[in-house]
Amino acid sequence: MMQEYLRFMSIGICSILTIFSILTTFNSTRKKFSLFSMSLIGTGLLLADKLARFFNGSPDIINGYITKISKFFVYCFFLLIISAFNQYLKDLFISEGKLTTIPKRLFHTDLICFAGIVTLITSQFTGLYYTFENNVYHRSEGYIISYFFPLCALIFQLTAIIQYRKNLKRIQLVMLLLFTIMPIIAGSLQFIIHGVSLTSLCIVAMIVLLYCFSIFDTNRSLMEKQEKIQLMVSQTTLALVEAIDAKDKYTKGHSKRVANYSVMIAKKAGLSEEECEEIYLVALLHDVGKIGIPDTLINKEGKLTDEEMEIMRSHPKVGRDILSQINIAPNLCVGASFHHERFDGKGYPFGLRGEEIPLMARIIAVADSYDAMASTRSYRDVLPQNVIREELEKGCGTQFDSEFAKIMIKLIDEDPNYNLKQGKRKNSKA
Repeated sequence: MMQEYLRFMSIGICSILTIFSILTTFNSTRKKFSLFSMSLIGTGLLLADKLARFFNGSPDIINGYITKISKFFVYCFFLLIISAFNQYLKDLFISEGKLTTIPKRLFHTDLICFAGIVTLITSQFTGLYYTFENNVYHRSEGYIISYFFPLCALIFQLTAIIQYRKNLKRIQLVMLLLFTIMPIIAGSLQFIIHGVSLTSLCIVAMIVLLYCFSIFDTNRSLMEKQEKIQLMVSQTTLALVEAIDAKDKYTKGHSKRVANYSVMIAKKAGLSEEECEEIYLVALLHDVGKIGIPDTLINKEGKLTDEEMEIMRSHPKVGRDILSQINIAPNLCVGASFHHERFDGKGYPFGLRGEEIPLMARIIAVADSYDAMASTRSYRDVLPQNVIREELEKGCGTQFDSEFAKIMIKLIDEDPNYNLKQGKRKNSKA
């Protein structure tokens, strides 16, 4: 009874995997086709084994033919699964193992599987593997030969896996070793034990494990690629920020400090780790629009004229135009666009008021103003800490969102040595 339950469960699982292997995206088309083939053939193997056992010994002529055909496919499908796994191995060695050529043994494995199928077909006319008397299945003296071909194929695969094990990840190596060794063990037991489909159940179990591993490995590869992309974006962003800050000889490191202060405020405000990471990147690029402002204007030591001030005030719009082109990160332009907006609606460039201003921009506005006061300028030195605190208090509810300005004031109170100023704080992510 348990055997029957296992068969039905295995057939259901293989059928589901066949469908999933079509819908799932893998690293390569060959890998996808190999897993689909193994799942489909595995389903056929279990169904053929079930039919062969069910109709074995039936006196009905049609049932007898069903038994014979099913038994043939039990032998044939096992070889075809090994062949499909061989294609999987070829792809893995080239795409992930970084081999320039496929090991010759894997081509020999294909030949062994083909020779096995030819011999199987021949045995149907010679009774080499098995015979039927009164539609009852009986092993022949040459039955052991039926084990020769799959065993040789699996050994060839196993030796290739062992030889090139250093080219594989540890989890890949374990999975491939299981796929080759377990059927060999099951086949050895099957030769001794009658009436139990150890080999069929084992090979199907290995297909399920291989599919699950492939999903895991694909997801891990995608995550690794995503991490590399994020690292590249981060490094590119930092390089751009350095170029922006280099335009103003008095504010070197300004963007990084603003990003650090923004994260400190965000954490105190209860934002999630993911939101803090996002605000760090957004704050880093809040002054990207200054790329479009002439260096002579940025570094002018005297008071700006009205015309010059108008040009300087254009940098939020320039920043918005630059960053809004990056569709995969729609919030990236928030800091650049709105960090000069005021809570009372008297800011620029859009005159937004209160919560019309995005939350990240309200945080960055406080951090930006704080660093402007805590940094050296052409016309003054770093302002005293108590003066900055008073300015933030005055700006609560007018220039700044009170919630975030009060958090910055609290950070000032927690910094008696005045480390949060230009030249004192390390420019590392808070």
